[in-house]
Amino acid sequence: MLGTRRVGHGGTLDPQATGLLPVLVGSATKFADRIHEATKVYDALVRFGSETATDDREGAVTRESGAPALVMAAIEPALATLRGVIAQVPPQFSALKVSGRPAYARARRGETVALAARTVQVLRLDVIEIDPPELRLYVVCSSGTYVRAIARDLGRALGSAAHLARLRRLAVGALEARDAIAPEQLRARGPEAATLLRPANEELLTLAPRFLGASAATIVEAGESA
Repeated sequence: MLGTRRVGHGGTLDPQATGLLPVLVGSATKFADRIHEATKVYDALVRFGSETATDDREGAVTRESGAPALVMAAIEPALATLRGVIAQVPPQFSALKVSGRPAYARARRGETVALAARTVQVLRLDVIEIDPPELRLYVVCSSGTYVRAIARDLGRALGSAAHLARLRRLAVGALEARDAIAPEQLRARGPEAATLLRPANEELLTLAPRFLGASAATIVEAGESA
């Protein structure tokens, strides 16, 4: 639709998830690493009563437990254990590589995948709404954090079982879902679709401006570091 072969994404979403998917076009693809590393914001719905193989609603139920009493006196201490810099075990059905193959590929073959805990950061984990047996959360986290794993671990922290029932990504860095462009909008504009794109400037990428002298500018322009 945009008449270019240089297109890349800024972080995939799980199949069931909705919301923002940053797409980098043309010369903006050089910023892919920075977008991938940006802080993510989510609206997540956790359902209590069962764990699944995938830690979300798509997987087969692996364990059931009575739903806990969802009151703030119990919820808040459990959430506190999942905030900050934490060690998180990723879901078995994830894209992380195990011996050169994605973990989900091995899990789909019936293999038991042992993934090591990884250090991630959960900056905010707040209650939006309580509607038993579901709990809606506002999550702000570092790159590499699995919200599915947060749901799983929250269920265990409350002495129950839980999985992620719904997920919407609200923001990636300075990019927000409310400003996103739907593919249908691009198709409707036809040859003028590119006019809808936003420039990859410092504001969007949360980059501090750098002013270069003539010699440094020549080095950077040649693709080298200064």
